[in-house]
Amino acid sequence: MLELLHIENIAVIEEADIYFRPGFNALTGETGAGKSIVIDAMGAVLGGRTSRDLIRTGAEKAFVSAAFSEVPPNLPGLGENGIVPEEDGTLLLQREIAADGKNLCRVNGRPVTVAQLRQIGGELLNIHGQNDGQQLLDEEQHGVYLDRFGRTGETLAAYQTAYQAMESLRKQIHALQMDEAEKARRVDSLRFQIDELERAELVSGEEEELDARRSLLRNGEKYLSALSGADYCLNGDDENTGAVNQLRDAEGALSSIRTLGEDLEELYKRLGALRCEVFDLAEIIRDKQAEFDFSPAELDAVESRFDQLYRLKKKYGATVEDCLAYLERCRMELDAIETADDTLAHLEKKLQTAEASTLAAGAGLTKARKDAAKVLESRIQAELRELDMGKVRFCITFAEKEPAADGCDVIRFLMSANVGETPRPIAKIASGGELARIMLALKNVLAEQEAIGTLVFDEVDTGVSGRAAQKVAEKLAQVSRHKQVLCVTHLPQLAAMADTHFSVEKGERKGRTYTRVVQLDREQRKAELARITGGSKVTDALLESAGELLDEAETYRKTL
Repeated sequence: MLELLHIENIAVIEEADIYFRPGFNALTGETGAGKSIVIDAMGAVLGGRTSRDLIRTGAEKAFVSAAFSEVPPNLPGLGENGIVPEEDGTLLLQREIAADGKNLCRVNGRPVTVAQLRQIGGELLNIHGQNDGQQLLDEEQHGVYLDRFGRTGETLAAYQTAYQAMESLRKQIHALQMDEAEKARRVDSLRFQIDELERAELVSGEEEELDARRSLLRNGEKYLSALSGADYCLNGDDENTGAVNQLRDAEGALSSIRTLGEDLEELYKRLGALRCEVFDLAEIIRDKQAEFDFSPAELDAVESRFDQLYRLKKKYGATVEDCLAYLERCRMELDAIETADDTLAHLEKKLQTAEASTLAAGAGLTKARKDAAKVLESRIQAELRELDMGKVRFCITFAEKEPAADGCDVIRFLMSANVGETPRPIAKIASGGELARIMLALKNVLAEQEAIGTLVFDEVDTGVSGRAAQKVAEKLAQVSRHKQVLCVTHLPQLAAMADTHFSVEKGERKGRTYTRVVQLDREQRKAELARITGGSKVTDALLESAGELLDEAETYRKTL
C-alpha cells in the first residue's frame, strides 16, 4: 500500500506530502490545478519515462519518493538486487531528476538503475490512465489481456521455444537454397578467392617481421658503416691499435704492482673484467658484420611481398590475420554449398518435426486460451452488470492463423450494446462511456489475478455520467476493499464514494504559481462536491445535495 508520496519541484508543485490511506482515495480539483502532475510524479518514482521539462522552473533538480507498507520480502526485483524491506515491511522508492538529464534512484537507500526501479515499482502500483481504454480498440492487445488473465505464460513460453526452433531451421534452409546459376557464380567466386589466398601462403605475424627486415635493408649502408666504425674502434687495424689491445696493455702494466695493495689488486681485476666485456662486444659486432648480407634483390623481394599483402588486405581484411579468417570462412561456405543438397535434406526432415512440434504446442496454447476465455467472458459479463451494462453482451472469438511469435490465434473482444444484436468489434460500437466501463471491468478482473496492492485510476470516468457514474463509483468502492484505490476524478459520485478525499488546489504567491494537495474533512468535502456539481457558484441547495451524496456513499460502503 502507498502510504506517502513526497514531491519536490515537479512542475508547479514546489513541495507536497500526500498521506494516502487504505481503501478508496479520491483526488479532485479544477482543470489545470495539477492533478495530472501528481500522477506524473507517481510514474516518475515508479521508473517511468521522464523529461527535464518536468522540473519546476528555476530549480536545479526534482525529487520524488514513495513509501510503501506491507511489502513482502519475496517481491520480484528485490532479492536479485540485494534489497530487503524494513522489518515492518516498509519500502522507500526515491528518484532524483537533474536538469542535465541524469537520474539518481534508490530503494531503501540502495542505488538502483531506472530499469530496476521500474521492475520493482511495477510490482507495487499500477497506473490506469484515461487513454488505457484506447487499448481495447487495438485488437493486437486482446490476446495480451487474455494471456494475462489465463496466466498462460509457461504454455506461451513453451510454444515460443518450439516456434523459434522452427524459424531458425527455415532461415538455415533459405540460406542454402539458391538457383543453379547463382550457385555456380558463388562457387567460382569462392574458389578464386580461396586460390588467391592459398597461393599467397600467408603466415600470421609475418607483417611485423617483414617490416623490421625492410627497415634494416633500407638502411643497409648506414648499418654496415656503423658496425665497421665500431669494429675499428674496438679492434683497430694493421696500423692502429684498438680498444681491446689497449686494455690488454693497461692490464699488463698493472700486473707487476697488483700485489702491493688491495686497492691495486681491485683495480687490476676491474680492468681485466672491462677488457673481457669489450672483447665480447667486439666479437658480437664482428658477427653482425659477417651475418648481414645486404642484397638489393632481397630488398626488392621484401617490398614486393609488402605490396602483395597490401593488395590482399584491401580485398579481404585489415590485417593478415583477418585475411586468414576470411579464407577459413570461404572454405566453410564452399563446403556448405557443395554439400548443400545433403544438408538441405537433413534440415527439411528436422523442419517437418519442428513444424509438428510447433503446431502441437500452438494447439495446447489455443486450448489454454479458450478455457481462459470462457471464464473471462463470464467474469466481464458479471462486472458489466454491476456497472449498469446488463444488456451488453461481451464475447471473445478465435480464428486460426499461420504460426507466429504470439501463437496461432487471432483473438478479438466483441460486444453487442443491445439485445438481439450480433456482437461486433468494440471499436465500431462502443461509446466513450461504455469503453471506460468495459476497461474498468477488465482492469478489475485482471487486478484480482495480480499481487499488486495499489491501483491508480487517472480520470477513467471520462464520458461517464448519471447512473453509470454511480455504478462506476460503487465498483471502485468494491475494488478498494481488497486493493488500495487512488482515483483522479471530476465526478461527484466517485469523489463522494471515497474513504479519503484530497483536493488539488492552485494559487499564486510572489508572482509564481503553486499547487498544494489538501486532505478534506466532511465540510470541506461538501464544498468541493458542490463545486464539482455546480461550478464556481456554490448554493445552499448544492451543499445540501452534496451532504446527501456523502451520506448515501457512506451507507453503501457499510454494506461492503
